Amino acid sequence: MMTSRILIIDDSKLARNQIADALRDSALFDEYREANDGLEGFRFLSETRVDLVICDLEMPRMDGFRFLEMVRARPELQDIPIIILTSSSDRNSKLKGLEQGACDFVTKPFDSAEMVARVKVHLKIKRLQDELRSANEHLKELSITDPLTNLHNRRYVTEALDKEFERAKRKHELLSLVIFDVDYFKLINDSFGHQRGDEVLVAIAAAAQRNLRAFDVVARYGGEEFLFVLPDTPLAGAMVVAERLREEVQSLSFAPPMDGLAVTVSLGVASYPSPQVETVSMLLRQADDALYRAKQNGRNRVETMGAPK
Repeated sequence: MMTSRILIIDDSKLARNQIADALRDSALFDEYREANDGLEGFRFLSETRVDLVICDLEMPRMDGFRFLEMVRARPELQDIPIIILTSSSDRNSKLKGLEQGACDFVTKPFDSAEMVARVKVHLKIKRLQDELRSANEHLKELSITDPLTNLHNRRYVTEALDKEFERAKRKHELLSLVIFDVDYFKLINDSFGHQRGDEVLVAIAAAAQRNLRAFDVVARYGGEEFLFVLPDTPLAGAMVVAERLREEVQSLSFAPPMDGLAVTVSLGVASYPSPQVETVSMLLRQADDALYRAKQNGRNRVETMGAPK
């Protein structure tokens, strides 16, 4: 469980102590951090995760308005609730603070019970927002992930390939594509059952991930077919990746009843730029044609795009 933390920004040590004491009685936070002004507070906020900020408006060096302005300029900080402290008669300052991103205000001198109540409300709102954000991120990840292999799925890799192709075209850079599938996969399913066939796909997916750089993409394209997207990679380099994967898959071993099974893959490689490739569809077609030749020429082999006609 993460440590809960509040940052109290006020140039008055007495005021900071009063706020911290009021909140400690309610056990709302594990850590209470303090700053003398907006500048010190912003530096702390930039380096440390904080759940809520209470900030005075009138301070030397950097006041609360400037602090709010700097926080809202940083997207990663914009979800932190900030409660401003103002004098009871300063209506314009309250409105300005709220317009600049504060979520609430507490008037000076403050009532401890009111302070605690407002902090509780905004902590609850933040927790609900964090839970919703986490759920949305999880759903997004599920939408682009193949549930069996945990590789990216066809939807994700199609979008990634489009982006990489446009980038390579715009910047006159290299891009290679490898399409591969499992040889005689139907026979594996028929002989050992679909559950064992799934085990083969998972093992091949793991081998494929071991052959990637940080910026490469591997995905399950459909059924027993997979796809590598290799940015900044020439045709020769992609052939090396493909051959290395072919050898690793060939050396895979499985537990009984598949202990005697020899699994292989066939791979097709294509690259951009090339006279034969002007679009993403053409790049895919060249790689797919190369895969077909690998199948026709005996399987368990790497073939590349053909010479221009």
